[in-house]
Amino acid sequence: MSRNASASPRIRVAAGVAALITVACTASATASGRSPGADSPTKPREAAALTGSAKLSRTLGDDITFTFDAHLTAEHRTDPAKATGTFRFSHYLDGEGAWARGRIDCLVTGGKVAVATGVITGSDLPGAKGKRVGFTVHDLGRHDRLGYSWASVGNPAETKDLPKCVSSAPFERVKNGTGDFRVLPWQPDFVE
Repeated sequence: MSRNASASPRIRVAAGVAALITVACTASATASGRSPGADSPTKPREAAALTGSAKLSRTLGDDITFTFDAHLTAEHRTDPAKATGTFRFSHYLDGEGAWARGRIDCLVTGGKVAVATGVITGSDLPGAKGKRVGFTVHDLGRHDRLGYSWASVGNPAETKDLPKCVSSAPFERVKNGTGDFRVLPWQPDFVE
């Protein structure tokens, strides 16, 4: 048996082991919701996030859509009021309704639940512009739930003096197949 023939199986085993380690590390990072290298010193993981778009499930046929793109950077990990991003929602039934969009001013997440607030910067709903509104999302995969601060008063224009990061329980269900919300859990330094 030649020297090259006996070295070949060892090289193949070493290459196979290296490939398995690479696949395992990539799978571990993907399963934890991170991309490989996301915690590298050059790009730290953001502190929290709420993203996605979906329609709510309503028996009367209401067309209600919420969209979020809210983020808390790693650098502001201890101050949820430094969150940035946007939100948009609309509610129509039989051709009547309204829409609103705004800027996020607070974001707190815990596990798969996010609470965010923001100020409405544009809307066709009279009295809504300039109001702070709140949202709560429970990220349950294909069965997400959502709540909003005006649940008890009827519409966002009636929300008065809402503090940052306050909303209602996520009592509404997302309509199957209409979208998905994603929550990145907050990991502040003072929590174990």
